[in-house]
Amino acid sequence: MPKNPRDEKPLDPTDLALVRLLEQDGRMSNAMLAREVGIAESTCLVRVRSLRERGVVRGIHADIDPVAVGRPVEAMIAVRFGGHRRSHFEQFTEEVPQLPGVLGAYHVSGAIDYYVHVACPSADALRDFVLDHLTNRPGVLHAETSLIFESLRGRGTMTRTEDAPELPA
Repeated sequence: MPKNPRDEKPLDPTDLALVRLLEQDGRMSNAMLAREVGIAESTCLVRVRSLRERGVVRGIHADIDPVAVGRPVEAMIAVRFGGHRRSHFEQFTEEVPQLPGVLGAYHVSGAIDYYVHVACPSADALRDFVLDHLTNRPGVLHAETSLIFESLRGRGTMTRTEDAPELPA
């Protein structure tokens, strides 16, 4: 498990520049990253590896269209627990994100405990998912499913260009 990045030293301007570039294009080669930031390729490799190990860069992912892979029915399922036993939350947190079709699981504050974002092949498959994998879990009191009619992927960034450190000339 990656370390908590807050336990480590703060990111320096070179680390921030690498994060900004990886955020823009996660497939950028090490040689290109090094050239853009103005450091040796070997130094760049060590720094990017350190960013991964520290949990700053958590992964590089493909954004797959659920419709294109046969999962056209998307839903957000609000899950509420009855009582709040730590073991129920831990089991849910460990198991639910691993289930096929789960795009995200969000532990939130308020009346709802979790939102689970899923993509399923059909409405019947969605119903079966909720019944087989959510409502029968220990501690789950209620699950409410909302169909998603349109899904807009955010392109918000964690780093802002105006915050970017000045790179050596």
